[in-house]
Amino acid sequence: MAPRIRRYARRVTEYPEVGSTSGGRISPSGSTPWDDDAFRAGIESTLQGFIDGQAAWLADLGEDARRLVEHARISVSGGKRFRASFCWWGHLAVAEPLDRDALLRACASLELLHASALVHDDYMDASDTRRGRPATHRAFEALHLQQGWNASPAQYGASAAILLGDLLLSWSDELLRTSGLPSDRVLDALGFFDLTRTEVVAGQFLDVSAQARGTTDVDLAMTVLRYKSAKYSIERPLHLGAALAGASPAVIDQLTGFGLPLGEAFQLRDDLLGVFGDPEVTGKPAGDDLVEGKRTVLIALALAALGPADRKHLDTSLGNPLTAAEVADLRTLIDGSGARDEVEEMITRLTAQALEALASADIRDDARAVLRELAAAATQRTV
Repeated sequence: MAPRIRRYARRVTEYPEVGSTSGGRISPSGSTPWDDDAFRAGIESTLQGFIDGQAAWLADLGEDARRLVEHARISVSGGKRFRASFCWWGHLAVAEPLDRDALLRACASLELLHASALVHDDYMDASDTRRGRPATHRAFEALHLQQGWNASPAQYGASAAILLGDLLLSWSDELLRTSGLPSDRVLDALGFFDLTRTEVVAGQFLDVSAQARGTTDVDLAMTVLRYKSAKYSIERPLHLGAALAGASPAVIDQLTGFGLPLGEAFQLRDDLLGVFGDPEVTGKPAGDDLVEGKRTVLIALALAALGPADRKHLDTSLGNPLTAAEVADLRTLIDGSGARDEVEEMITRLTAQALEALASADIRDDARAVLRELAAAATQRTV
């Protein structure tokens, strides 16, 4: 194995021990402390350490490679780390980890996958920002303009975003494979990881196609939601973590009963934030989903409930540049249709379904308690 593959491992000891009680919460059973701040710090340190290892050998390729690596760092920085958290507790739902640092690296691989999806998604949606910073394609487009280079700045930005997303996707696989966990368990987990990546790409293309056709249908919007986001955000991370612990097929199925409806509730909350979220909190412009023309469940429900004139106004406004006043007008329209309340009811119903499945799952009680907390954090957030 090439030395560079393991260089990132040195960084994982630079954060408070995952599971320590300093500043964190202890699950009701008392047996498995959960310090979510320390966990996020551990994931951040693991990711940056892994990128250090990649940067060390890419340095010979010069300034352009250095820029690409630096944007990889930006892309993986911050966030709630829900995917890594559900992977961690999917494992602890079955068994205590044999190697906590190795499990942390495996969980971090999902954050590389997430970063890859966001970089590509921002380009496809023509988004200007991500977490309050310029989206990757916009940052490289600005660099091209600043340097006065030849050809098209927009094309350069697009190329950079596609290649960075591909690089992060490749690294996600590498980090899982080289995590240090037993090879047979990693092989089982890779099966779920492969499935996850296929589902995300397919779901993304369903979304792109629906926007291209201007299709607005609740059933289709739920299918897009399920495969583009819900499954890879919660259900598949739980599966991956449980597979790394040697879970039985029965337990995997029980985790689906919890993870899939919770993932759908999670994405429905995201859809509400995409229209009604506070830009100061979300890091995205007001009504960003409206400007991007996303045909979400929220929009499908609103269009179905509105009268002909209002329906046409909303439908023809989607995907166009909008002033703050126009965004506010569309928000009022959607709110008045009852769609916002209906989505809130769906979130409540799906969350209750998930928690009911969690209560009867054949898993460790300490993990059950923390998963209940994570469910609340995923569905009641403001960002």
